Amino acid sequence: MNKKRVVIYGVVLAVLALLVYLQFRTWRNFDWAAFLSQTDQVREHKLDILSGIALIYLAYAMRAIRWKIFLRPVKHTSATGLVVPTIIGFTGLALLGRPGEFIRPYLIGRRENLSFSSQLAVWTVERIFDIGSFALLLISAIFFAQAPRQLLYYDRFRVAGFAIIVLVAGLSAGAGIVSWQGEAVADWIAKRFSHLASNLAHRIALRIREFRSGLNTIHSFSSLLQLAAVSVAMWVMIALAYWEVMQSYGAGSLNRPISQVPLLMASSMVGSLIQLPGVGGGSQLATISTLQHVFQVPRELAASCGILLWLVTFMSVIPMGLFLAHRQRLSLRELSQESQQSETSAELP
Repeated sequence: MNKKRVVIYGVVLAVLALLVYLQFRTWRNFDWAAFLSQTDQVREHKLDILSGIALIYLAYAMRAIRWKIFLRPVKHTSATGLVVPTIIGFTGLALLGRPGEFIRPYLIGRRENLSFSSQLAVWTVERIFDIGSFALLLISAIFFAQAPRQLLYYDRFRVAGFAIIVLVAGLSAGAGIVSWQGEAVADWIAKRFSHLASNLAHRIALRIREFRSGLNTIHSFSSLLQLAAVSVAMWVMIALAYWEVMQSYGAGSLNRPISQVPLLMASSMVGSLIQLPGVGGGSQLATISTLQHVFQVPRELAASCGILLWLVTFMSVIPMGLFLAHRQRLSLRELSQESQQSETSAELP
């Protein structure tokens, strides 16, 4: 582990420790008996949990279908063949954190005999579709559904909704500029900032070129519509998985309309920016806090539901991923190191 990663993990651990301490001060009178009782009630609704896990796995299948559409201009492949590297990749992400993030494009490139840089470009464009499709769900819930208006701090969510609209519009405009004049933009950045930080300027220019290369995989308007439809359908499945877990408790405070779920998902995604590999932390704390303070769920029930949501939506991929990796004699740590070495090699001038 290099010094940079040690520093990052140290900062993340310090932030998580602070958050845990603040939660501890808030929950001094936490009723562990009630927590265990609420968690035990889930046994009576096992089908809801299994349905949530099945929806998460269907979302992984949708990711494989979307990647197949991205690859269509360069290579015809099957979505079923892309499911395995997708599941193994997300298992690496769950267990290793950010160091496992590039396992999926690395495995797909190796399986399809394509360069890692080309798959990294696809991975970059995929993030744009994820942001755009989830933003569509979130904006629809905030501005067009009635149920979210009943939540506390709805006015703040409206302000956040307008900010998201501006963000998505900016990303769309930036994607259009890169698609139109990406090479010129990359050259300008490399020359303009080379005297300040040549390596950083080179990396930014490289990312712009990779992003432009990824945009080239969208070869027709029909492909764009297909990618958008698959992305939205995938995030709807994830929202349904959240809803199924909430329903599994049979509690009135968690029996919510599905239009409120995207707001809870947004808090989980923001919290996931601060977490440790295989442990999480930020995602669970953000979800629990939102359930308690926005959805007005009792704290013991909020804690139980927040942890179970994390297990179902993020960690449930691990058993299948480890089985598939073992069957193909793959080591997640070795794949992580190889993918990062490939990324570093691609960044060299």
